[in-house]
Amino acid sequence: MLRNKTALVTGGASGIGLASAKLMYEAGARVAIAGRDQRKLDKARAAIGDDLLTLQVDALSTESLRNMAARVKEVFGGLDVFFANAGVAYTTPLSSTTEETFDTIMDTNVKSVFFSLQAVEPVMCEGGSVILNTAWLNQVGAPGRAALSASKAAVRSFARTFSAELLARRIRVNAVSPGLIDTPILRGVGQSEFPGQTEAEFNDYLAVATKHIPLGRLGRPEEVAAAVLFLASDASSYMLGSELVMDGGFAEL
Repeated sequence: MLRNKTALVTGGASGIGLASAKLMYEAGARVAIAGRDQRKLDKARAAIGDDLLTLQVDALSTESLRNMAARVKEVFGGLDVFFANAGVAYTTPLSSTTEETFDTIMDTNVKSVFFSLQAVEPVMCEGGSVILNTAWLNQVGAPGRAALSASKAAVRSFARTFSAELLARRIRVNAVSPGLIDTPILRGVGQSEFPGQTEAEFNDYLAVATKHIPLGRLGRPEEVAAAVLFLASDASSYMLGSELVMDGGFAEL
């Protein structure tokens, strides 16, 4: 499906990024993953294959992102698929969100997406595919998640505007929009309304959250990865500026 293609995944050492990198690798692509933690990158290589290219990158540094693109160009010669997946997720209540938390969300989820694509666009091949990771939050009004939702709405907008901007090079830009997915980020600091929660409290939170999902369960990283693979491949060749929602029906029903 991706034979003779090259792919780069940011935030590729865990969760949706790792599952997507693995699936694209199995589909025949030469794959690179970028992340901050070298130990996680090494673990990902062991899980996927010795020829997986791992890149330790600070997504908030434009210099680091340019170095990432240069390394991909050096090793692969060019890039066919770019999955801008790196991001964070914190609750952001209006009454208590700090400026530091707000800036972290916007810098990681919006600024880094913009400048990562700016860095890799020159090394992308004509007719390539860009996939941006947004979220179900761009479609609903979820209390306590204003900044996070706004950051994901910005990424959804990027899929449209970048599509128009890169049209002359036939580079397609689309978005994948996950709902609640069973990944490490879901259990991360600041993800629920109960900082410092116990395992029992977290399970109670999930029990309540999944009641609002029509399919009645969390999604799996592999399910989102299948959508990423579709958008990366020629099977989605007539899709441009679109969004694939993978949320168990939450935002639609």
